[in-house]
Amino acid sequence: MEMTKFFMMVVFLGTIMLWIMMPTRTYKNKWQPYMRLKFGASTYFGATGTTLFMYMFPMILVACLGCVYLHFKKRKSPHHIDREIKGGVWSALRKPMLVKGPLGIVSVTEIMFLAMFVALLLWSFITYLRNKFATITPQSAAADGQYLWQAKLESAALRIGFIGNICLAFLFLPVARGSSLLPAVGLTSESSIKYHIWLGHMVIAIFTAHGLCYIIYWVSVHEISQMLMWDTKDISNLAGEISLVAGLVMWATTYPAVRRRFFEVFFYTHYLYIVFMLFFVFHVGISYTFISFPGFYIFMVDRFLRFLQSRDNIRLLSARILPSDTIELTFSKNPRLVYSPTSILFVNIPSISRLQWHPFTITSSSNLEAEKLSVVIKSEGKWSTKLYQRLSSSHQIDRLAVSIEGPYGPASTDFFRHEALVMVSGGSGITPFISVIRDMIATSQNQKCKIPKITLICAFKNSSEISMLHLVLPLSGLQTELSSDINIKIEAFITREKEPKSEATTEQIKTLWFKPSLSDQPISAILGPNSWLWLGGILSSSFLIFMIIIGIISRYYIYPIDHNTYKIYSWTSESIIYILVICVSIMATSSAAMFWNKKKYGNNVETKQVQNVELPSTTSSPTSCGYNSMREIESSPQESLVQRTSLHYGERPNLTKLLLGVEGSSVGVLVCGPKKMRQKVAKICSTGLAKNLHFESISFSW
Repeated sequence: MEMTKFFMMVVFLGTIMLWIMMPTRTYKNKWQPYMRLKFGASTYFGATGTTLFMYMFPMILVACLGCVYLHFKKRKSPHHIDREIKGGVWSALRKPMLVKGPLGIVSVTEIMFLAMFVALLLWSFITYLRNKFATITPQSAAADGQYLWQAKLESAALRIGFIGNICLAFLFLPVARGSSLLPAVGLTSESSIKYHIWLGHMVIAIFTAHGLCYIIYWVSVHEISQMLMWDTKDISNLAGEISLVAGLVMWATTYPAVRRRFFEVFFYTHYLYIVFMLFFVFHVGISYTFISFPGFYIFMVDRFLRFLQSRDNIRLLSARILPSDTIELTFSKNPRLVYSPTSILFVNIPSISRLQWHPFTITSSSNLEAEKLSVVIKSEGKWSTKLYQRLSSSHQIDRLAVSIEGPYGPASTDFFRHEALVMVSGGSGITPFISVIRDMIATSQNQKCKIPKITLICAFKNSSEISMLHLVLPLSGLQTELSSDINIKIEAFITREKEPKSEATTEQIKTLWFKPSLSDQPISAILGPNSWLWLGGILSSSFLIFMIIIGIISRYYIYPIDHNTYKIYSWTSESIIYILVICVSIMATSSAAMFWNKKKYGNNVETKQVQNVELPSTTSSPTSCGYNSMREIESSPQESLVQRTSLHYGERPNLTKLLLGVEGSSVGVLVCGPKKMRQKVAKICSTGLAKNLHFESISFSW
């Protein structure tokens, strides 16, 4: 397993070395001619073979190796738990370094990699300019009918585009939710969204500068008509401008003020990524595109698998409606589906919006609830408000059509390496920690290992939100008190009320039960229990099929036109052929893998679960969990947690005092809530006041 990871790193670092050497004379005069001779002279791939084998193939290989590594990591059962100790290099690298600012909360490691990436961009740009400017003289510029500054401006504009290509190569990797590259290095898609944002800003800023420099150059040489040129045998300027405009429209809607107020606009305009990438390919040609295309190829595989999964109607078992404008949806789940705590699920409800997908944290534990999966939805935006109103105002809903994508989460979350675990939440930010607590409960029941001491610090605005603590335990509840192995303490703060409400005004929880349908299916892993191996198989087989088909087309169709006639085959037509073959290869292999796994693992489970579903009686007593039943709740949830819960009215949590007061040589600290709360917790962990505090770099916000 470790050898696989080592080989991954070697191949990846080799690709990075190519990026580092690309602007140098050594690469241009020695490496590039050699690579073109080895890979670009074939009659099956032509000049495209160089970038296809030197840039595309290595990254696909890394992704496949990542799948193998994660498969064996998933099957490996650790025999002992390594406790985190004070200090140490790795502990220092994980600490937050920047807390406030445009980058958000950033660790030492992230700053180091960001600095190295920026250094790569600067190195490439400076080296490109230095080598090219050395060949530009007043005489050479005059020979081309240009002034010296015009020749240098044109050269600089082209090199700026080269730099943008480096950023584009990594842009889609953080949003490939099911990719093996992120979990192989301990990252998740939700925690990597900020990298996508950083890269997106860089890509659009650099490509905008690239376009503006060319426009200034064309104006200065009186060739503004070049903006409308679509050359089928060279760079197409018009295609590049269309791509840039699509990127600018997406960019304009990503700013927080626009995204939060007009989320639908942000969501729909992001589909312009298809236009952006398609016309980028037309702009530079398919051969050059393969330098930055591997990340997008991996994203395409992930995106089509998500599309296949979203075609199924998911069996919704129940909806628990809380007085805090919150809903817990419980779905049927395939027992073979296993996920880690803090995982997320993307939910689509066609009756509210056919196109909108929203991520929600999973509150259930696959180790505690083998056949159920739950998510909590807080009524805040338009979409969630419509859902809450529909469920809370009606008692006659027999079925609600739901589609999902996921779950997505970390490959593993070894919270057991800490002696104590502190989870700080604000409002609905408690939901990720519910899954952690449930997973701890399951572990205490099934395995013999020491459970970390758990401290849950939660802040709510109103006492009605205390009902969210009722979700700490599953819908069916636990018949006995919590095990003595679970050392949990809950500190709940109600900030806007100075005293508890009287019992007369206590609100109630309503549970809606939905009737099963044979057309609905339980949530299952799209590629079955061995999903990582199947994903590696899809990546490798689709790429192999693509190369075989393209090799045949190039050898017997494109090559004869290029070499046996006076014509040059159109770049645009060649790009369209390549894109179509890529799409067909991905669709064919992904569909075959999905249908095979569905046939082997899905049908028996679906039939069995439908037969075993028994709706609670509609005549159940008001205090039962029956159909559309109403259950009175107290100021705290199930009786087993009452003794472990402390309520504080009219005050905010003193985070410094609470965090520094936790005992243990290693204390893991998780936070999910408002921006100021996250920043304050990160600042406390980074100041060094308590060296035993370890800020977990897990993001729950988008």
